[in-house]
Amino acid sequence: MNSKLSTYIIICVLSAVITSCGASHYMKKGEKFLAIGEYYDAAEEFKVAYNKTPSKERDKRGERAAKLAYCYDRINSHAKAIAAYRNVIRYNKDSINTHLALARLLMKTANYKEAAKEYQLVLDSLPDSELARTGLQSAQTAQEEKAAGSRYIVKKMDIFNSRRAEYSPMLFGEEYDQLYFTSTRNEAEGDELSGITGTKNGDIFFSQKDENGKWGRPETISSGLNSEYDEGACCFTPDQREMYLTQCTTDPNYPRYATIVTSARSDAAWAKPQPLEITRDTLSSYAHPAISPDGEWLYFTSDMPGGKGGYDIWRVRLTAAGLGGVENLGSPINTEGDEMFPTFRPNGDLYFSSNGHKGLGGLDIYIATVDPKTKRFVLEHPGYPLNSQGDDFGMTFEGPHNRGFFSSNRGDARGWDHIYSFEKPEVIQTVKGWVYEMEGYELPEAQVYMVGSDGTNLKLGVRGDGSFTQVIKPNVDYIMLATCKGFLNHKEELRVKPVEESEEYVLQFPLASIRVPVLIDNIFYDFDKYTLRPKSKTALDELVKLLNENPNVTIELSAHCDYKGSEEYNKVLSQHRAEAVVNYLVEHGIANDRLSPVGYGKEKPKTIRKKLTEKYPWLKEGDVLTEEFIKKLDPEKQEICNQLNRRTEFIVLRITYGMFDEKGNLKNPPKPQEPANGGDEGEDLYFDFE
Repeated sequence: MNSKLSTYIIICVLSAVITSCGASHYMKKGEKFLAIGEYYDAAEEFKVAYNKTPSKERDKRGERAAKLAYCYDRINSHAKAIAAYRNVIRYNKDSINTHLALARLLMKTANYKEAAKEYQLVLDSLPDSELARTGLQSAQTAQEEKAAGSRYIVKKMDIFNSRRAEYSPMLFGEEYDQLYFTSTRNEAEGDELSGITGTKNGDIFFSQKDENGKWGRPETISSGLNSEYDEGACCFTPDQREMYLTQCTTDPNYPRYATIVTSARSDAAWAKPQPLEITRDTLSSYAHPAISPDGEWLYFTSDMPGGKGGYDIWRVRLTAAGLGGVENLGSPINTEGDEMFPTFRPNGDLYFSSNGHKGLGGLDIYIATVDPKTKRFVLEHPGYPLNSQGDDFGMTFEGPHNRGFFSSNRGDARGWDHIYSFEKPEVIQTVKGWVYEMEGYELPEAQVYMVGSDGTNLKLGVRGDGSFTQVIKPNVDYIMLATCKGFLNHKEELRVKPVEESEEYVLQFPLASIRVPVLIDNIFYDFDKYTLRPKSKTALDELVKLLNENPNVTIELSAHCDYKGSEEYNKVLSQHRAEAVVNYLVEHGIANDRLSPVGYGKEKPKTIRKKLTEKYPWLKEGDVLTEEFIKKLDPEKQEICNQLNRRTEFIVLRITYGMFDEKGNLKNPPKPQEPANGGDEGEDLYFDFE
């Protein structure tokens, strides 16, 4: 009997030793995965190690539960993480951080009462803990704030979502008809599953809206943008020619740090990303890029030294010579918690997500606006349902409107993020302008200066199609001046009246080239005469306006005829017609010495420019409408060419008229003025409002 008992005891001891050794083996594997940030794989190993640890080894079970809880927390397995943290407490291996982490998770599951208890426990030990104090306030008021709601309308967008994760949507295109976002769906590049999430590594996908306004199924991007690594959280420069995105490469021997890379757009395709070195620090993460609406700043998230704690939002200036120095946004935006996913509404409002401010649980979205008096950020919590108990982040806006898309893991038991639409009904007035060359195409290199009677003083960039959109205010007078190198300026004035529904004003800014002849369209004369018809007044008044807006310009005003009739007759007739136009301009206030009338008759047949070939495909760029050329065409096309030759044009002769005195000195040198908006001197334009 004693022999059997001894044998049994030996077997039990050996079994315990073997079990303990096995648990240690899994712990070592888990530690290796944890060291390089592969939390999903680490959790799998820690789970086995925990289950293999005898219940009587309370210290080890508590320590291993803590490792397991941390990994579950990082991969958003909320229920499992809560259970693991409770085991840490059960085995008396808890710390202040254990209760703080548990409180945050309880907030994410909307268990606000239990969360309040955990936050209070932390405050009992650390009464100065800002995170615990803010968390307790959140737990005590979250239910009431959810019940109060807001004017936001939120809908889950099934068309974009899969059975995996989708996050950080970003609208693209002149009409905001493309949506880019990150997804770990099965169509992502590569065959291996991520050690971080247990799913595919994230790739950038996009969806296209059709002509009926319906979004299509998401598509992969096969131009080299995506790789076997993690790509995500992208944004675009204002001219939409460059993408900034987050990338996480894999190295089995080193921790995974997020970096920001850039991709250039060429021929409607995105190139292979290139690294962007923000600092020389290679041990910190750089993620979630956002470009300011003026294109001058790159905002991003980082845990680099010098922040307030956790992840902070930083920014760095973008210049032609490269990146400037980095700046931490500081208070009130950054806290001891995590501030992430910055993005901008086109009006300049900064949106970001944080778990360090008072909220509803998880990452909440906050709006930062600049107080015009103090020049400091003022924060606003937009409430429920834009925010929820889950993680809410990654905003994108449909132009100036308060609608678009964002991502959230609310209601997903696996903690995976999905894309939602949002809209907050509001009355918005906007102006949309188009800057283009007369007789030519859009001018994306143009700048538009916008001055308002309320003190507005802006320099607006122009998109690739020559357009710009800007929010305007009721009861304000605006002056907009479009400029572009090699072209004359064009000015438009706008008076904005109050409205009850959203309204968009549309303005045209045709710029006249100073290098090539410019057609004055819709000039009409009586047949075989040089008398101007009344319906020519509109076009001539526009020319008067153009010359008044460009007072230092002199022009040659030329009239042309077709090849019919004698050369001498056509020349005399065209000279009289040119003089008739000049007389009209002089009568309307334009100085006579700024105008040179010339009648060319049929000497200078029209040379076809590319834009005209769109209307007349049978003509080619560079064709010259000579008599010989025209007579080879059929009668209908001959008449069209003759009409094109019968034209009135102007060409710029000088751009310095009236600028200098007899001694060659500048007559009116610019005087320093106090900027209307507090900006730097010399950067703004100023107009007087009568």
